[in-house]
Amino acid sequence: MSEAANAWNFSFETIDGKPMPLADYKGKAVLVVNTASKCGFTPQYKDLESLHKKYRDKGLVVIGVPSNDFGGQEPGTANEIKAFCDSTFSVTFPLAAKTVVVGREAHPFYIWAREQVGILGSPKWNFHKYLIGPDGKLADWFSTPTSPSAARLTKAVDKALENGSKA
Repeated sequence: MSEAANAWNFSFETIDGKPMPLADYKGKAVLVVNTASKCGFTPQYKDLESLHKKYRDKGLVVIGVPSNDFGGQEPGTANEIKAFCDSTFSVTFPLAAKTVVVGREAHPFYIWAREQVGILGSPKWNFHKYLIGPDGKLADWFSTPTSPSAARLTKAVDKALENGSKA
């Protein structure tokens, strides 16, 4: 069992190789999404970028976490992934370095998140989404087919941001 009380205890590495501590986002809602460039769900990048643009000034941070865990659908290097996201979807939200998100070698954030929501809420494919509230607690999760523009997801973001403004 992970000792972490909340998501702010974890850090990713950016796609450029720099530290990306989640604690830098304290007080904001964070949507962490494991992504892949060669997946049937890859077009969700477009809606993730739209969500990012719509909510960034209200306190939402979208973080893309490229992963090659499902079907080998993220085979590229950091530079290839970054170039693809930029040229194909004009992604401006932060991207992490390629990360393992399932199994024994999963990034500690993903181990913690799975402990919070149970096996049903763990990633089964690319574009699984975890919503972290401004308090660092896991507020909700969304399976792969849930579009970033889905009402259920945007309502959860609105609620997380509303609750954060009262903190």
